[in-house]
Amino acid sequence: MSTTKKLAGTALAVALGVGTLAACGDGDAKGKDGAVSGTPKTKQVTLVTHDSFASTPAVLKAFEKETGYTVKVLKSGDAGTALNQEILTKGSPRGDVFFGVDNTLLSRALDNGLFTPYEAKGLAEVPEQYRLDKAEHRVTPVDSGDICVNYDKKYFADKKLAPPQTLDDLAKPAYKDLLVVENAATSSPGLGFLLATVGKYGDQGWEEYWGKLKANGVEVVDGWEQAYNERFSGSAGGKKAKGDRPLVVSYASSPPVEVLYAEPQPKDAPTGVATGTCFRQTEFAGLLKGAKNEAGGKALLDFMIGKKFQEDMPLTMFVNPVVKGAALPELFTRHGVVVAKPETVAPDRIAKNREQWVKAWTALVLK
Repeated sequence: MSTTKKLAGTALAVALGVGTLAACGDGDAKGKDGAVSGTPKTKQVTLVTHDSFASTPAVLKAFEKETGYTVKVLKSGDAGTALNQEILTKGSPRGDVFFGVDNTLLSRALDNGLFTPYEAKGLAEVPEQYRLDKAEHRVTPVDSGDICVNYDKKYFADKKLAPPQTLDDLAKPAYKDLLVVENAATSSPGLGFLLATVGKYGDQGWEEYWGKLKANGVEVVDGWEQAYNERFSGSAGGKKAKGDRPLVVSYASSPPVEVLYAEPQPKDAPTGVATGTCFRQTEFAGLLKGAKNEAGGKALLDFMIGKKFQEDMPLTMFVNPVVKGAALPELFTRHGVVVAKPETVAPDRIAKNREQWVKAWTALVLK
């Protein structure tokens, strides 16, 4: 997801009160003789992540209580931007754990040797379909979600126009100048949407399809925050910024966000999902090579695939847990969408062709 995002964005982070220091401790635990008992030498573990990371403070407090470590969250822009920064600081990382690399960017992270292998405790409870590095355990799967086009229900009702449901629909004249997407070179959802078109139309057809979208007035912005909160007419942020695009690349789990943070909460979500436009995304976390607090990083990875963190994600980052048996909140299931047949592209194919696809997309759409 996130998204992740995993979705959540700036407004969500503010609403949850998540700052750069997500949990804080009281110092060393001391026994009756005044000696420190069982507290690690380095009590802080730093999580480097994208801007859409969020977690309920009580959940991170539970991690602190269980392990003795506090968590510092270092947000670094969109997932693609955050990964680029870690590649630039390879060997001298800014933190201990990186969260937010997804299946579209995984090979880039692994090829650059960013992570120290670690098999997280509880990994057996994660289905094999999510374990894309199961031979070496350099990354741990944390969540999944679907990148999809969202639509503003009110706009289409007012215009008496049926919202698009498929990729083919988006190129029709009826939807001219209505769609905003993220840059595939700088944004994780932007790249995911590009891959949806590769999965649908193949090597011979995706460029022709994007030529149609360009002719149909598609708008491209740098990242999800700008696309969803500023340009999209259906989001709370979009309304404040007078966004005029009723179609946006976001997530299948975006509608529950609009319900949860509305005052009062509407009976139905004001946004919908075009389920024939989706790409399946999995997000991973890994122990950064050169981490100052390896023990704390390993403990955090264990915690992130534990039930407490997994069951917290649906209403903080609006993504699906990957651990078997993790419960989903009713609001999330009622207003979210289950995508039966998302587009997928094999990881080895992404690894082989991603840079070429992005260069071709940039030349075609942005120039």
